Amino acid sequence: MQNPNEDTQWNDVLRAKGIIPPKEKEVTEDQIVSMLEQTIEQKTATGKNLSELDLDELDELEDSEDEAVLNEYRAKRIAELKALAERQKFGYVGEISAQDYINEVNKAGEGIWVVLHLYKQGIPLCALINEHMKQIAAKFPAVKFLKSISTTCIPNYPDKNLPTIFVYFEGDLKTQLAGPLAFRGPNLTQNEFEYLIGKTGAIETSIKEDPRPKIKDKLFSDLEDTNDW
Repeated sequence: MQNPNEDTQWNDVLRAKGIIPPKEKEVTEDQIVSMLEQTIEQKTATGKNLSELDLDELDELEDSEDEAVLNEYRAKRIAELKALAERQKFGYVGEISAQDYINEVNKAGEGIWVVLHLYKQGIPLCALINEHMKQIAAKFPAVKFLKSISTTCIPNYPDKNLPTIFVYFEGDLKTQLAGPLAFRGPNLTQNEFEYLIGKTGAIETSIKEDPRPKIKDKLFSDLEDTNDW
């Protein structure tokens, strides 16, 4: 069958007689551009054509085109924030007994670090570490900080090993610090304590260098104090 849209004299005769319909008009490139701009104008509701849109308006147009992608990203971000909030559920120092040990330490959960301080009343360094732990626990709420009276948690635990810090990850013991020398004696600062715990991997501290003054720095300071006399 002959194509009724072909440009032939016979088709022209047939169109003139009304036998075949008029030839379909071709859509020009200018017409395509015009239709695209009308569509864009409807989406932006600015009444401007594409060439008149500024960067912010182009971004808005792009955002509307990528709404599905943005929704997917938003849902992913919300899930990440919920997971972060779930991890950051501590922020305090809990007290446990021997009966609590398995549930609170060995079964702490996936991805959970536990810092346990064994202490005893009447030992100044133990009291100091308990105070430092309060500050560190609030600063790193994703880590579970616990304390327990030594002989309550472990019967007959020797006082010479106090203070003692046990560091666990997912229920497994990773590091232990025991005795006054491990904590540098009675003048342990909070920054030093944070540095020591950071070295175990339990916390992501920004204190990467030992904050304790080096011996030569202390001697130099002492000499300056002597010269002031």
